[in-house]
Amino acid sequence: MKNTPGGVLLEAEGEETGIIAFLAGMETETPPLAVITAIKSEEIPLCREDGFVILPSDGKGGRVQISPDCDVCPDCLRELFDPADRRYRYPFINCTNCGPRYSIITAIPYDRTFTTMAPFIMCPDCLAEYEDPANRRFHAQPNACPACGPSLALTDGAGQPVAVRGEASLQTAVRLLREGKIVAIKGLGGYHLAVDACSDAAVRELRLRKKRDEKPFALMSPDNCAIRSFALATDIEERLLSGPERPIVLLQKREENPIANPVAPANGYFGVMLPSTPLHHLLLRDNFTALVMTSGNISDEPIAFRDDEALERLAGIADFFLSHDREIHTRTDDSVIRVFRGGPLFLRRSRGYVPRGIALPAAQQSVLAVGAELKGTVCLTRGDRAFMSQHIGDLKNSATLRSLKETVAHMQSILEISPAMVAHDLHPDYLSASFAAEIPGLPKMGVQHHHAHMASCMAEHGLEGEVIGVIFDGSGYGGDGTVWGGEFLHGGYTEFRRMAHFLPVPMPGGDAAVREPFRMALAWLHAVYGERAFNLPLPFLADTSVQERKIYLRMLERQINSPLTSSCGRLFDAVASIIGLRNLVTYEGQAAIELEALAEREAGRRLYPFSIAREKGPLVLDWREMVEKIVEETAAGMSCAVIARAFHNTLAAAVAEVCEGIRAESGTDLVVLSGGVFQNRLLCEGVHTSLSERGFRVHSQRLVPPNDGGLALGQAVIAGRALESL
Repeated sequence: MKNTPGGVLLEAEGEETGIIAFLAGMETETPPLAVITAIKSEEIPLCREDGFVILPSDGKGGRVQISPDCDVCPDCLRELFDPADRRYRYPFINCTNCGPRYSIITAIPYDRTFTTMAPFIMCPDCLAEYEDPANRRFHAQPNACPACGPSLALTDGAGQPVAVRGEASLQTAVRLLREGKIVAIKGLGGYHLAVDACSDAAVRELRLRKKRDEKPFALMSPDNCAIRSFALATDIEERLLSGPERPIVLLQKREENPIANPVAPANGYFGVMLPSTPLHHLLLRDNFTALVMTSGNISDEPIAFRDDEALERLAGIADFFLSHDREIHTRTDDSVIRVFRGGPLFLRRSRGYVPRGIALPAAQQSVLAVGAELKGTVCLTRGDRAFMSQHIGDLKNSATLRSLKETVAHMQSILEISPAMVAHDLHPDYLSASFAAEIPGLPKMGVQHHHAHMASCMAEHGLEGEVIGVIFDGSGYGGDGTVWGGEFLHGGYTEFRRMAHFLPVPMPGGDAAVREPFRMALAWLHAVYGERAFNLPLPFLADTSVQERKIYLRMLERQINSPLTSSCGRLFDAVASIIGLRNLVTYEGQAAIELEALAEREAGRRLYPFSIAREKGPLVLDWREMVEKIVEETAAGMSCAVIARAFHNTLAAAVAEVCEGIRAESGTDLVVLSGGVFQNRLLCEGVHTSLSERGFRVHSQRLVPPNDGGLALGQAVIAGRALESL
């Protein structure tokens, strides 16, 4: 037996019945982390050998598969808390069935010399385990123990030692967290900032230092029993929480719970995960109901993963650093999932899932796709597989762009992929597009944003031919120079037509309207009432001065710094502001998230009026009647929750009606749903139901996020099809 970049090569000889049983066992008795994509066998001459031997790895050719990082297996966890075991309370316990993989590999093949464990020479006991085929740690590359492996260190904010390395560092860190201190903790893929989640003062201080006003913090809890004290979890949610990938799962809050209110203000959900490393298990067990465990960064920057970088970037945030001397080679942020229609819906696909391959509808030439701007990821294809990167972040600064470049170089190296084309978003100002343009020697292809969303959903479901794409998001560079985001497309991988869209309205102030939803409220009110909009009895209008009203009116009438948008996300913003829910936002999608949380309090099926018109070209979905009705009900004191629910219901009903018109014209009854708005569980459920009731076949995204984190997959497949015609 030996490892090769293409997988495991085995030679076996014996009686025919034994060989048949051996081949069958490879499919049914695989190790916990094994993923079999194919088994190929052939007869070779007998060697007349006996015994079992592992030969040195072969680094030539093939199709390498790299395992994601994963949580501690039950056997290692049992040893971790067994006082009689030689790895008792050792924070780096692992075996063949668990532990770090993707974050520590530096090159292929996956041998210890090509990981960040290379500096740690195994002691005789560990080496004996490593070389014993009957041992659980047989060829476990990160194998180590307290005598020969990595160790913990606790330092203050200046990097000076606070406690003796090892257990003393751990115990002191627990005490500091109980005292309300902020501790930066080195995990599998980077640093987290941690505080006691039940301490109101500690959470507020973390918000202040991290400059994160209202965006919810993630929680880490010791076990499902502890989680049940503050959140509601279904069976599928608990299974996702407990899986080896250890994602963050969105769980509905219990009305009465011990978690500090500033953890997730104005939000009906907690983002919760279970421990993902032995260190996390040791920190939490018998110590905390939950810790806030948020990415170790300042907002808009990538997660810190190198020790010197963490000390520099987090010095003004963390009081202390609980670190260790095993390097992280590749930063990987946490994955985020919510449950939809009985299965997972990714909001972020990262640690635990990357770089697992995703099956493509057909084999294609290799492509590198670099995504868009928000929620950056890249995608590399090889044959009939696509390999998505971990979450990189919003590409708005040089630090995130540098992380994108590092990720591309690393993935190309460990996957041995040399792309034949680079795909990117059409927006000329995106840093990802600039990066693509600078790659020498390869043809480039710009892909329209919403076409990429549609193709992403098609690809993960293996769809061919033509579909109706319902693509709702915040913004995307449109083919007509406007900002798209409420789109109904028809087509496939090679081409598409814009069949319908929301009525375009101005975005007063451009990008400022994304941060200030009241601007979009003004745009829709002006579309309905004209100048009379500023005299309406709405709370947010009372805060605008006479001078401001004149300025906004001039901007809207003359479209000064007010690009037109058909965005569904901006419609959510407008409604949230009109009903008095949210005039300013501090993170992307905040108004829509809070509007969904309001709507979930009601169960009515009431609808607002809307209209569908065709003047020239595509159908136009006009929301002015709905906005007028919402204004009337708000002024009359109608419950915001009742309005929010009717708004969601109306969007779902309108989608079905528009799709009916497209089906009548095209004959297509296959619908794919994509775009960041479809992270909204309530809306996605409503659209699924309304379309299914009318006989449509509906697909929404599962394997990759519907938001821009899944965009690179669509770009890659579109570019791959384009290569076929060159």
